[in-house]
Amino acid sequence: MVKKRHDDIIELAYQAPPGTPAGVEVMPVAELRARAPEGLLGTPQRLDFHQIVVVRSGATAHTVDFTGHWLEEGSVLWVRPGQVQQFGDPERIEGTVVLVQPGFLPSGSPVAAVADDPFRPVVWQPVGQDREAVFCAVGHLEADFRTGAGLPADVHTDVLRHLLSVLVLRLAHLTAPAGSRVPAPGEAFLRFRAAVERDFAGSHRVADYARALGYSSRTLSRATTAAAGVGAKEFIDRRVMLEAKRLLAHSGLSAARIAGRIGFDDAANFSKFFQHREGCSPGTFRSRMRGPATP
Repeated sequence: MVKKRHDDIIELAYQAPPGTPAGVEVMPVAELRARAPEGLLGTPQRLDFHQIVVVRSGATAHTVDFTGHWLEEGSVLWVRPGQVQQFGDPERIEGTVVLVQPGFLPSGSPVAAVADDPFRPVVWQPVGQDREAVFCAVGHLEADFRTGAGLPADVHTDVLRHLLSVLVLRLAHLTAPAGSRVPAPGEAFLRFRAAVERDFAGSHRVADYARALGYSSRTLSRATTAAAGVGAKEFIDRRVMLEAKRLLAHSGLSAARIAGRIGFDDAANFSKFFQHREGCSPGTFRSRMRGPATP
């Protein structure tokens, strides 16, 4: 991993160590702790790669995009590119870490679509046969990463790609209580979601996305409500708010510069938008996030 600062958010980029397969690395949590510069894991970081942590023992807190999670024995954490994470106390857990570069899984494949979906769960707690299957998949991936050096490099990479696909699909299809599964989202929503992720800083209007994608605004709103439980405009605004919070909490940018970064024409409009949705001003939110930590 390589760290650099961008607007005061630590950006972590992944570089595979020499001699390891390109695109994926598997290591014990203890090795991650040893390789990370002192204090890095306890600092907010934005990743440009996938990080999967499988906890075999211990427990600790972990924050991803302002949502706190509790990791314990059997937990599986998945932080995706672009998300901002912060470890609680990584000294208190042991397990396996899988680092994956975007594009390692075949582009356009169903398994890549699952892996790259930023709306998938961040933490799973599989039980019973699901837990056995997930931990078996991780064990196979770990063993082949460690023992595959004697294989041709392209063969070793293909083996790891297939084993990672098994883990991804296992996580995507964990047993859910009867009646709790929801239908797969339709094409209109998937295209809209991808467009919002790409263009939310340039447009906050449903009509702009509808025109670009070839749908009516009403069609997008129906599709988004069915898949995400909120209308299309609310979906866009939530994505804008997430980026605003990331920059307020983890950067030194002024409110005016943040406003420009996320598509507002002036700081006053941004402040009104933020106040309406969060119930406080951008400055108050920043102060709360940077205030003394509560034991």
